[in-house]
Amino acid sequence: MLQKKICMVGAFATGKTSLVARFVDSIFSESYHTTLGVKIDKKIVKIKEKTLNVILWDLYGEDEFQNVRMSYLRGSSGYLLVVDGTRHNTLEKALNLQIRVEETIGQVPFILVLNKWDMKNEWDIDTVEIDAIQQKGWTVIKTSAKNGLGVEELFQTLAHKILDRC
Repeated sequence: MLQKKICMVGAFATGKTSLVARFVDSIFSESYHTTLGVKIDKKIVKIKEKTLNVILWDLYGEDEFQNVRMSYLRGSSGYLLVVDGTRHNTLEKALNLQIRVEETIGQVPFILVLNKWDMKNEWDIDTVEIDAIQQKGWTVIKTSAKNGLGVEELFQTLAHKILDRC
């Protein structure tokens, strides 16, 4: 069985922990819990007749007081760059983080995750910006950890991208 490390990175309160909980345990909690350091979960997934043990590293969110420790990313086969669609500044933070992550671990598969799609009437990110990001060749997936929209697709897509590089 293949084992692959995937990191969840982004600004604070973008839904990284909720996405992992929805994917691993099929649950969602309305209460907010700040991740301190890193929280590690795992899930076995089947992709292309292969069994993949996905080790998910949920890194604490970056804010004005703390930066993500890039050393947590070492050994990652891929990562999810999580944005809260209702807070535009989390997209700017994600774009900056992507550069730092790539400088640290090189070019590995990643997906830009536009989370909180269940709140699309409060969306603060314009489709022109999303289109421009996709024009760069990035994979962008809209998700909702709350109702599960796009969550399975998100992890399956990243797992496929990782396996395509093996």
